[in-house]
Amino acid sequence: MVDIQIDRNAAILVSLIVIASFIGGLIVAGGKPGSVSFQQEKLEFSGAVGKRAPDFSLDSNLGSVNMRDYLGKTVVLFFAEGAMCYPSCWDQMAALAEDPRLNNEKVISLSVVVDGKKEWDDIIKKVPRMGNAHMIFDTERKASGAYDVLSLESSMHRGAYPGHTYFIVDKNGFIRYAFDDPNMGVRNDLLAAEISKIS
Repeated sequence: MVDIQIDRNAAILVSLIVIASFIGGLIVAGGKPGSVSFQQEKLEFSGAVGKRAPDFSLDSNLGSVNMRDYLGKTVVLFFAEGAMCYPSCWDQMAALAEDPRLNNEKVISLSVVVDGKKEWDDIIKKVPRMGNAHMIFDTERKASGAYDVLSLESSMHRGAYPGHTYFIVDKNGFIRYAFDDPNMGVRNDLLAAEISKIS
């Protein structure tokens, strides 16, 4: 009788360990670079304003980036094709990084590209100005897909690459502005004006 009780206790303990490990694995997986998580149904660009911004955790040229890290700040997200989009995307990425209205104690600007870090390391050696940009490497297009920017008008390779698309996410993690720009201009003044409306 004692042996049976011990076996039952052991079985319960093992079961609890397995369940705890599974839950812990889910938590860890949700925060590793390359992951995207949703707190609502998939975002549709046309109805993005007012929705919670999908969370993601990706590598960047300044280390791992998680959208949750920026709660309390206004975040400008610029989704761009990246290296192939010269000079339009390059100009906007550099301009975002160099504008104090879009990078300060209350605001940060992040450029999301589909290239890898090595490709941009090589570019930065030739064009040092690009080293100022805070680039997030969305090589598997998970964040681009989550924000529904792969098939917009600005995309030169619809369905596969983002084009020239902006989001402003407020300090509570909600999208307050979304703009797709087929003209691919530098839109710092527009972004600064939109941020002033929510600050």
